[in-house]
Amino acid sequence: MSSKPKKRAALGKGLSALLENSDTDITTSDKGNGLVGEISVLEINSIEANPFNPRTNFERDALEELSASILTHGIIQPLTVRKLGRDKYQLISGERRFKASQLAGLEQVPAYVRVANDQAMLEMALVENIQRQDLNPIEVALSYQRLIEECNLTQDQLGQKIAKSRSSITNHLRLLKLPAEIQLGVRKGLITMGHARALVSAKNDEAQQLLFNRIVQDDLSVRELERLMRGEEIPSSSTSMNTGGKSANGKMIMYSSDELKFKDNLSDRLSTKVILKKSANGSGKIVVSFNSDIDLNRIIELLRK
Repeated sequence: MSSKPKKRAALGKGLSALLENSDTDITTSDKGNGLVGEISVLEINSIEANPFNPRTNFERDALEELSASILTHGIIQPLTVRKLGRDKYQLISGERRFKASQLAGLEQVPAYVRVANDQAMLEMALVENIQRQDLNPIEVALSYQRLIEECNLTQDQLGQKIAKSRSSITNHLRLLKLPAEIQLGVRKGLITMGHARALVSAKNDEAQQLLFNRIVQDDLSVRELERLMRGEEIPSSSTSMNTGGKSANGKMIMYSSDELKFKDNLSDRLSTKVILKKSANGSGKIVVSFNSDIDLNRIIELLRK
């Protein structure tokens, strides 16, 4: 007589539901020694990074800011790790705190110690990041894709587990169909998710790329992009879909490959959006975007070098 398959732990109940589930154990339980299941102080060199973490970009300035806070106030929220063996652990969640602690030169960190198999650990890490970290839309989409493919979930099941609507999940997954350069633009904040969602409906990769260039060059809003995609004329203050655009009086403005290369190189150097605007008489301006006082100071320091 066949037995009923064991139900998967419900992620919707929170990360703690998985962490406290004894079915995730794969190593000898240490519950008798007061380590597993409690907050312990661990040697930071005994902890390795989580290979399942979907976050790939950790801004240096943000880490330095967190590092300074940790030096002043300590680690307010302990890391969560799984026990791999004697004095060997692997992160489940808290990689930003882990990296900032390393940057601060800490030798020990507080951590919740759990034991978990790789399947449960993957789910823990992905859900933890989706729900608690400031991931960009592409990183969220990749997290959704991994949960669906590697944990054998449907979009409806995933939506229930992470308390997200199916339409939200679908909209994120569709971003992964965009060309690599546009996905990188989303990661860098050159365009918003609203822009990216609109670009998905363009007829082919070439059209998507041309529209993406126009968004970045002319700093188009999502509404302006949608108007452009409907065939309406949008005044161009910089370039058209390749190397030219129209000024306010309708005269064509052309940008040389060196000018466009300069703009792209400056954007890469400063890790922010740069807009090049030129009028018919050759005058113009360079617009450098920043998100905060800290971001502005970072850009100023880079320009001083």
